[in-house]
Amino acid sequence: MTPNTAIDTSLTPDPHSRLQTGKPRTVHFDWQAAVDFDSSTLRCSIRLRFDRPGPDSVDLDIRHLDIQAVRTIEGAPLPFTVGADDPILGEGLSFELPADLDTVIVDYQTTRDSTALQWAPPEQTSSGTGHFLYSQCQTIHARSMIPLHDSMSAKSTYTAKITVPAGYTALMPAEMLAQEARDHATVFSFQATTPRAPYLMALAVGHLASREISPRSRIWAEPSQIDAAAWEFAEVETMLTAAEEFFGPYQWGRLDLLIMPQSYPYGGLENPGLVFLTPTLIAGDRSLTDVLIHEIAHHWSGNLVTGASMDHFWINEGFTTYGERRISETLYGRELAELRAAMGLLYLKEDFEFLQDRMELSRLRMNLRGLDPDATSTWVAHEKGSIFIRALEESVGRERFDPFFKGFFRDFAFGSLTTEDFIAYATDHLNSSIDYEEWLYGNGLPASVPPIESTALTRVREVGQSPVQKDDASTWDASMWTVYLGQLEPDNKTDVFFQTMDSTFDLLDHQNPEIRRLWLLLGVRAGYAPAVEASMRFLSSTGRMKYLKPLYDALVANVETQSLAVECYRRNREGYHPIARAVVESRLSRLGFTPDELTTTATEE
Repeated sequence: MTPNTAIDTSLTPDPHSRLQTGKPRTVHFDWQAAVDFDSSTLRCSIRLRFDRPGPDSVDLDIRHLDIQAVRTIEGAPLPFTVGADDPILGEGLSFELPADLDTVIVDYQTTRDSTALQWAPPEQTSSGTGHFLYSQCQTIHARSMIPLHDSMSAKSTYTAKITVPAGYTALMPAEMLAQEARDHATVFSFQATTPRAPYLMALAVGHLASREISPRSRIWAEPSQIDAAAWEFAEVETMLTAAEEFFGPYQWGRLDLLIMPQSYPYGGLENPGLVFLTPTLIAGDRSLTDVLIHEIAHHWSGNLVTGASMDHFWINEGFTTYGERRISETLYGRELAELRAAMGLLYLKEDFEFLQDRMELSRLRMNLRGLDPDATSTWVAHEKGSIFIRALEESVGRERFDPFFKGFFRDFAFGSLTTEDFIAYATDHLNSSIDYEEWLYGNGLPASVPPIESTALTRVREVGQSPVQKDDASTWDASMWTVYLGQLEPDNKTDVFFQTMDSTFDLLDHQNPEIRRLWLLLGVRAGYAPAVEASMRFLSSTGRMKYLKPLYDALVANVETQSLAVECYRRNREGYHPIARAVVESRLSRLGFTPDELTTTATEE
């Protein structure tokens, strides 16, 4: 193996992949992996099939993989090179595909530096009885688990055989074909016959229990969580049926769910047929199951029809968030859907404030070449994208828009497209007067934002900045609380205000983490000491980035709590997923904190 210089990524259609136009592209792989908890590594062999035979050069995406051999299926070794480490793209794996061959085998193992894998020790699980391994490949982290073309446009089918220690269960977003007991181990076999983007590749291994909750859905969780999780998400079939009525036929067979450890960095991930969900959604009242509706909607927008790259990520998230609200409207009424839209707009405006010196990142059609897509992730793709789709709907009316919407997913099924592809399609099929240039290429929001209207929203807004009275709040649901707390400003909020609200509603330790997050955020910004202390506890109990980012931002924005924030981060860093660590550190670095300051523990000092 010899060092290799990075290829010229200006020739690639995806700024975050080495996939080049006209070159062989991965279309199928057969993956074998053995899980080793002692070394926190996967020992792997993968058989890659390309869309065309050689002779030709192949450049795959890898990051922190120990490549041991590249060979033909007959076993003949092929020379290969591993490139220099690019901080965003990784290293790259290059070799020549021989004439008339479209398949090679790569032998390798992952390393402790894999950005996709979280190896949670027993003390970080709910049961405390065993390890829990899981992957998180979005946005561009599949390359740290598997060598392939890690582009949203490079969809593949696959098979997999995963060897795990006896007593553990392996799950993937694919049909489980068999499980075979061997000496002190079990081999799980899977196949995925519908093509999907690399970021939807997923693996989870743990001590898991399961329960059927609908004809098409089984929920998996650690044994201590299974009862609560089964109740919380029992409405999954109703949600899926409503989604099919809006989007069209469900193409992925089953829709199973997996409750992740507390360190899981997202609310959920839409792995086809096996949705990952954060345990923070188990609120005991089904008030946070809109996240599941969102992940179900992703099985059309994102999974079935995918943006061509992270430059077009709004295609995945904007359509999904719009679809989520339409499904919520069908199931629970327009009032609730509008409340959730209002909360989404508040999140978006917070991000616009964060991006005020980089407003080009407030566009839907992005240009992320040279930028880390995790570090630039905000609510723009979700919420601005959803508002754009709503504006498009209102410009022509639902009678015309809904057939267009369903036809879009039919016509682009299992494909990927750019923003420009969408504009051409919408122009041909919808004839809307909307200004695509302003919405898709402009900063911030246009002036013509559709109004959000709701009686419940009006009631909440009438409370304004005052403490809500107990009698008034007695009829509020969680969505009304989140809108109310989200509209509160820290200015002129005294300790008396916070003490009164806390004594009445117990907000510092509220069972709903969305309500707790918003209350803590307000308190930290206002300098309310009990909120600062409660935030430290909260940040020690979750790895969800929706909570980490704003709370760390607020703590470091105040010079009096900066040192507490850094100390809290150092103490909890190893318990956060690598993606969450990178995102939080990128935000803290903007304030001048160095990597050494953020990774050195107090005992090391």
